[in-house]
Amino acid sequence: MLVSWNTTNQCNMFCDHCYRDASNRLADELTTAEARKLITEIKQAGFKIMIFSGGEPLMREDIYELGRYAKDNGLRPVLGTNGTLITENVALKLKEAGFMAAGVSLDSLDKEKNDAFRKLANAFDLTLQGINNLKRAGIPFQLHTTVMDWNVNELESITDFAIEIGAMAHHVFFLVPAGRGVNIEEEALRVKEYEKTIARLMEKQKQVNIEIKPTCAPQFVRVADKKGIPIRFARGCLAGISYCIISPRGDVQPCAYLNIPLGNVKQEPFDEIWSNNPILKELKSMDYKGKCGLCDYKQKCGGCRARAYFYSQGDYLAEDEWCLYRPSGEQQ
Repeated sequence: MLVSWNTTNQCNMFCDHCYRDASNRLADELTTAEARKLITEIKQAGFKIMIFSGGEPLMREDIYELGRYAKDNGLRPVLGTNGTLITENVALKLKEAGFMAAGVSLDSLDKEKNDAFRKLANAFDLTLQGINNLKRAGIPFQLHTTVMDWNVNELESITDFAIEIGAMAHHVFFLVPAGRGVNIEEEALRVKEYEKTIARLMEKQKQVNIEIKPTCAPQFVRVADKKGIPIRFARGCLAGISYCIISPRGDVQPCAYLNIPLGNVKQEPFDEIWSNNPILKELKSMDYKGKCGLCDYKQKCGGCRARAYFYSQGDYLAEDEWCLYRPSGEQQ
């Protein structure tokens, strides 16, 4: 079980696809004391991994204190970052605080394309400097790439680059329209290209020793199974089942792209929200509609709940229309 906390809305970038619409710090973000209480409740709820993301988490001054507090409470703290603020000193402080890994965003090997997407001059070079500083400090890292129509042909090359620089994994995020991502929905892959790209990534997985994980593309579990490719992931979509996210203000939602408020940790303990919320209970029931409900991969895939919610205009149990698979239970 893993949980992600958007530690702050503040960010030094203004990425086209940001689901949080991050830019400036919000006035009512969780205080240090509230964050410590949240961490305690996350542990009580049975979670194992806590992702500190943003915005850009390194723009929060107490990030080291909170990472250390999570580690001391038996959680595995990891960082989700754009990497541009990781100086040698920052990397050492992260190591001392107990951060055990970092996911670093890199969307293209073409510097101009990467920097244009991230809306920050020299983002590519600054990110690589940050990665080198993580390596020197002994913090394992993985690359995160958001796949769009303009970078889809680079994915295998980015995986090769990840291997070259010593990454432990390459996670490829498929756009789900949320936040600013709604404005670039037309740049997302379409259904046939989506399925084709998942298959390409799984073929690449056969050739390399690092982990490749399509994210927000739960059909990869089915594709891997059909191709006989061993993966460590027992399930595709984790939203509300073994994963959720908390906003900078303390709002809990099933995943980053499924913007349904389930409660706020300032008013209700996180572990009670996780155990008692009726929407989470529905998601955990896996009582899906359409072909997702009939599918022989329902337990392993589940379809993307956020994508189903967006394209059905509000039904998080609807079928994922981006899946081309015809389950054995579906009438011909």
